[in-house]
Amino acid sequence: MTAEVLKDTLPDPAEYHAPASYARFVEDLKASARAEGEPVISPRLFASALRMDIQTLASRAHVHRSTITRGQGAEKLQSFLRDAIRVLGVAADINGNLPDALFWFRNEPIPPFDYQTPEQLVSAGRTDDLVRYIQSLKAGVTG
Repeated sequence: MTAEVLKDTLPDPAEYHAPASYARFVEDLKASARAEGEPVISPRLFASALRMDIQTLASRAHVHRSTITRGQGAEKLQSFLRDAIRVLGVAADINGNLPDALFWFRNEPIPPFDYQTPEQLVSAGRTDDLVRYIQSLKAGVTG
């Protein structure tokens, strides 16, 4: 498939709504990367899925807002996006659907982390701690 054909089949990031499954979300992100011809996560598609404005995404990733549109491959930005997707994957694995994981990521304060949200924790570089916490919750449920 050519890049033009791929671009025609992708949703407009401004109108994108996250699907119910994490697997489909990752497929959408991959399709966007292929259409752009770069192996990077589309910050605009990600922000749209989380109903996050560009300024907030830039702030969370600790980059200038122009990086979102002009330098979307910037390592600092991509690192934040990869970490966020990793946390969303673990959360979706536990609760079974992506929309609940997205809500949790943006809004749910976590008591053991001084009531910070998962979004704030990823922004602060505490992704590994957060993943371990989520996995401990899963282990408590299953074991």
